[in-house]
Parts: sequence; structure tokens; C-alpha cells
Amino acid sequence: MLTTALPGALLPAPESGTVPLTVVNPADGTAVAEVAGVGPDAAERAVSAAAAALPGWAAASPAARSAALHAIAADLKAAGEDTGPDNLALLMTRETGKRIAESRAEIAFSADFFSWFAEAAPQAATEQPLITPGRRFRVRRVPLGVVAAITPWNFPLSIPARKIAAALAAGCTVVLKPSELTPVSALRLVEICHRHLPAGALTTVTGDPVGLTAALTGDPRVAAVSFTGSTRVGGIVAQQCAARFLPAVLELGGRGPFVVGAEADLDTALDALMIAKFRNNGASCIAANNVFVHESHYHPFVERLAERVASLRIGDPADERTELGPLITAAQQRRIAGLVADADARGARVLSGPQPPEQGFFARPAVVECPDDVALWSEEIFGPVVAVRSFTGENALVEEVNGWGYGLGGYVCDSPDRARRLASALRIGIVGINNGAPNNPRVPFGGFGASGLGREGGLSGLLEFTGEQTLSEAV
Repeated sequence: MLTTALPGALLPAPESGTVPLTVVNPADGTAVAEVAGVGPDAAERAVSAAAAALPGWAAASPAARSAALHAIAADLKAAGEDTGPDNLALLMTRETGKRIAESRAEIAFSADFFSWFAEAAPQAATEQPLITPGRRFRVRRVPLGVVAAITPWNFPLSIPARKIAAALAAGCTVVLKPSELTPVSALRLVEICHRHLPAGALTTVTGDPVGLTAALTGDPRVAAVSFTGSTRVGGIVAQQCAARFLPAVLELGGRGPFVVGAEADLDTALDALMIAKFRNNGASCIAANNVFVHESHYHPFVERLAERVASLRIGDPADERTELGPLITAAQQRRIAGLVADADARGARVLSGPQPPEQGFFARPAVVECPDDVALWSEEIFGPVVAVRSFTGENALVEEVNGWGYGLGGYVCDSPDRARRLASALRIGIVGINNGAPNNPRVPFGGFGASGLGREGGLSGLLEFTGEQTLSEAV
């Protein structure tokens, strides 16, 4: 790990020859930390360390792997309860702009991933025996090898945790490349993991995303890649992996439909939408993106939604009273403002929320009633703006949503039977029915189409890092 972090952090200083990366607090533009950006040579050394550690970690018993992961989970939980001046939750809030309560929740969620994969680790060693005349077969799962885990800025702890814990549980070693925008939380996670892992089982590199990703996917000792990010960048990573027939788990973009059906309870739907849309300042791959409201509820629902948005408290995400923090960069701030301005110019009805602070990368929240030809409806928003329109028939809605080509997360609020039927018709990886928080470490997470390949979380997330080997013995 190479970083100069906040005072009191137990992270080594940058080595000579590295490029310093300044981590900025998006709430006020001040520097949070300086992290050493490294080049392809460092990636090669990180893979070398992981490859050297692989035989020993792969040969470790499932019980030994479980014990290490449980210990990491316990340390993470303790870090989440720390209230000191350099505590992990406050650090995460400073580097991402997410609310302090959400930072604490993310630490707990990350610990849950380590706990779950500690429980699941024995499944990687399960064998399937089969005897036929003259043959005895054993079908066993083996670790794929060194895994390159490439993660984004919006959940800088839980997304690395989801990848690292699964790969380690399977008996793989890991090279982590966190986002250059929010590396410090991930480096703290690596620091915690190092207390309980053999040397080299988990290494990390920070810096240029293009150069480091290419170095990792091109290294012949890397046996699998797990990437979370945009569909555009995911396509580039997929091409790099395809050149070596490299297995890849890709969790990519989404357009998160949120459906308020004819028999929906509007209070339940509003509560679920406020979570699904504004969680993490709107920067979630499964955020509610396109809101469909049945024509029978449309006008009262939109007015009530606009009232809820107008009441949001925007400000310092470290303040416990804050309900909406900033975006990650000034570029993202400009992008969101541009989408709303374009929709307004094309005749959309814009119901704006409170004015945000002038300092920092804040976006003004809004509810936008979208006509057909606005980019706000057709793009992944990734910010605190609600794109909404009415619908009449479910068949046309399903046809539209399934025609997008994206299918990561979605939401349906309606009577239980109607909601289950509609959710089952959507080609979407995870659907919240009358709730705005559908994910859990014990269930698979991933999408269809342009939303990616493979699954994370659940038993599926463990098995992604294993390969099946059949032993056929004459008897």
C-alpha cells in the first residue's frame, strides 16, 4: 500500500518515483489525503506477490480461510464503531461525500460480506462423487488463481469487500485496484485484511485506471477479473479479457426502473423511492432511474414526491442531520445540471428541490416529468434527479424496459401478487418488491445484457472464482 493519508492513519508513505494523487473532499474541495499513484511496474510486482502466495492460500483448509475472513469481519465492525478523529466512517464521508450514516452502514455491510463468505467457504471444497460401471468420478472445484479486482468510487469499501471476500474464500489471491478518486477507504480495508492474511494474499495498486487495468488484464498470471464500473469501460475490460479467454465478472451500468402500480400503497412507494433514488446521493448502479407511475396515481404521487424532495436537507455529509450530500466531482455536477437544463428546454416540467450550497460539488435535487426525447430519460442519471412519467398498461411497460438492453436493478410497488408477476416479467437481475433496498450479501447480485456478466454475492459469487475439475478413475 502506498499512501500518505490523514494524520494518525497507519499507512506507509509514498515511494520515490510515484505520482501523487490528491483525494478531494467533494463537499468543500479541500484535500483529504495524498495517495501514491503507481505504474505498470508496480502492478507486475503486485501480481508477483499474489502469485507467490497462491499455492499456500489455495492449499489452506476452508476452516482456515473462514477463520481469517471472520477475523477481518470483526475488525471491520470495530472500525465502524470507532468515533475517533480518524475513524473510517468519517474518512469515507470526506472522500466520497456520502452521508456519515451511510458510511457507517457501508462499513457494516462490508463486514457482512466477509462474514457471509466465511460461512460459504466450505462450499468451494464440496465434491460430487459419481460411480458408473468401471469408473469412479470426482467433480471438485479448484481456485481459479490470482484475481484482479477493479472497483469504482461510489462504494469504496463494500464493492472491494464483496470481491475480495469471495475470491479469498474460494482460495484465490487478489490484486485490488481501487478508484483513483476514492482510494483511501479501500486502503484502510486492505490494511485490516493484512492483519489476518499471509503475505501476498491481498495486494493493491492505485493510480492511472487505464494503464493499471491494462497491466492487470494483460498479465498471464492473472486468472480472472472482477470489474465494477460503467458499461462503456466494462466493454473495454471485456475486450482485454477476451484476448486471453480470461474469465470476467462484470457489474456494469443500469437504468433502474421504479414502477408504481395500480394497486400500490403510495406511502410505501414514496418511502421506497426516496431510498432507491437518493441513497448514496443518487450514485448507485441500482438507483431508481426511470420512474413509471400508473395513470390513476400519477398526479397525486408526483406532487407528493416533489414535496418530499423539496424538504430534503442538503449540506455537509458529516453532519448527522444532512439528508443529501454532494456529487463526486465538478464534472459530474455539470453533467447533472446539463441533463436537467436540456429536459427543461425540451418542455419537461421541472419541480426543483432546495438550492444546494455554493461550495462543493452539490447538485440541486429535482423531479422532472419527462417527454419522450430527453436524455434524462434515456441515460443513467447517477445523481439526485428523478425522471418520471405515467403509464397505462403493464405489457407496454415491460416491453419498453426489457428493450433497453440493461437489467441490473429495478423496483415494483403494487399489491403483492401483481408486483411479483410484473417483477418476474422484467429481465432484471435484482428487483425490490415494495422496498427500496433489495441487496444482501447472501443473494446473487448482477445483471443481464449491458449490465454485465456473472454474479457477486450469494453462493454464486463464491463459485465465480472456482473452476470445475473432473477426476475419472478406473475401478
